[in-house]
Amino acid sequence: MENEPIRVLHIVPNMQAGGLETLIMNIYRNIDRTKVQFDFLVHYTGNYFYDDEIRSLGGRIYKLSVRDDNNFIKYLKDLDAFFKKHPEYKIVHGHMESLGQFYFKAAKKDGVPVRVAHSHNSATENTFKGKIKGLLLKRYKVFATDYFACSQKAGEFMFANKKFTVLKNAIIVNNFIYNENERNRLRKELGIEGKIVIGHAGRFCEQKNHKFLIDVFKKIADLENNAVLLLIGAGETFEKVKEQVCEYGLEERVIFLGVRKDIASLYQAMDCFVFPSLFEGLGIVAIEAQCSGLPVVGSDVIPKEAAVTKQFHYMSLNDSTDAWAKKILAVSKQERKAEIDKIRAAGYDVQDVAEYLQDFYIKKYLEN
Repeated sequence: MENEPIRVLHIVPNMQAGGLETLIMNIYRNIDRTKVQFDFLVHYTGNYFYDDEIRSLGGRIYKLSVRDDNNFIKYLKDLDAFFKKHPEYKIVHGHMESLGQFYFKAAKKDGVPVRVAHSHNSATENTFKGKIKGLLLKRYKVFATDYFACSQKAGEFMFANKKFTVLKNAIIVNNFIYNENERNRLRKELGIEGKIVIGHAGRFCEQKNHKFLIDVFKKIADLENNAVLLLIGAGETFEKVKEQVCEYGLEERVIFLGVRKDIASLYQAMDCFVFPSLFEGLGIVAIEAQCSGLPVVGSDVIPKEAAVTKQFHYMSLNDSTDAWAKKILAVSKQERKAEIDKIRAAGYDVQDVAEYLQDFYIKKYLEN
């Protein structure tokens, strides 16, 4: 350990730009990499958003093919072969709840002493796929030794009577300081100068509730001719959402931005961030938006820890789209407030979380 850093293996679907991936990268950039290094076991064979940066920071990426070929028997053999080939890993940190019982079991069998299960959600989708996932989640904790959750709600959902630690979804707070010049530059670049800009960032999936968001924005568009909607992200429901936008005749009012590296700047361009998820473990984008001084209108299923400032406004998904639209328009006209000190005071500064996790890894490594 004196010469080489401890290598921690993070187990994830892939390293596309999403909430949990952003959290891991925020920590990775701020951890002392001479003491602790991150490697990644991913479940797709393609190349993803953070791959190049991971390699530039000294991380290794190992690719399994189960999400591409759906060959589960091969997956179990690949897991066993991987941990036999890599006895250097004494700590694995799992973020992929549905398959956790399988990779933790393989890790335990091949002598990995520290197996961290991390809960990033507080429910599953109300679909057939979601119900299957719910059954798999019941065994996520069986072969784990330690338990983290992004909120109290996420921990209680995933771990029930197990003792868990809430690890805040930390952000690099200085990246989100409100900047009027950056706001003006980006609004000019996007052609939205003088507009009321509503924003959302998240993977296109049922959980993020884009259908409801578009329904709400249709009401906003009816009430306010000058409003536009920015949508950041990619995912499996993208085409369905695009069809809905076309059906409502909103093609000129809804701007699809895809996966972006400049999300901190995009917050500057917005007037309100809307977060109507069906469920969330926490919602790191809500913390980022508040840090940048944005009002957030979110569904009341989002854990209370997400409301760090008075700029977070809860609405029920049972409320009418008209009520949502009027609330969003009302708060979007409020004066922008700097909230960085409140974000830090609430424990969402990544430097504090990175230091805590680094100490945790070192302590566990030395104990084993």
